[in-house]
Amino acid sequence: AQLERDLRRPTELRMPSLVVNTNVDLGSEDDKKKIMYQLTEAVAKGLGKPDSYVAIQLCDKQSMMWGGSSEPLALCTCTSLGAINLQNNKAVVEQVCKALGEAPHSIKPNRIYVTFHDIPRENMGYDGSTFAG
Repeated sequence: AQLERDLRRPTELRMPSLVVNTNVDLGSEDDKKKIMYQLTEAVAKGLGKPDSYVAIQLCDKQSMMWGGSSEPLALCTCTSLGAINLQNNKAVVEQVCKALGEAPHSIKPNRIYVTFHDIPRENMGYDGSTFAG
């Protein structure tokens, strides 16, 4: 039974996620899907992982402030099992800023933070177990 579970469990190179919190109204569900596809591609390419493993969560219209201003902003968190490093992080940030900077939401790159978390396998649960077993 354990071997069968191990064979079904994704490898450590899977599981990236990106959570985007913003005070901007990102529009209709179709508009949000378009952004989520762009962000999925940004995370997958940036971290070198299949897009089928990328999870995206958009939390728009949040009460947020940065530096005393409520101008459009985004606070993002990218979580992954491995692949978090300077080169990959820079690639993800560039594409996240590009996607969120496009009209109509137009969040300026200097109003976007992306925090990266490289999660140890034992600290991530999936399918009734952790990635460490």
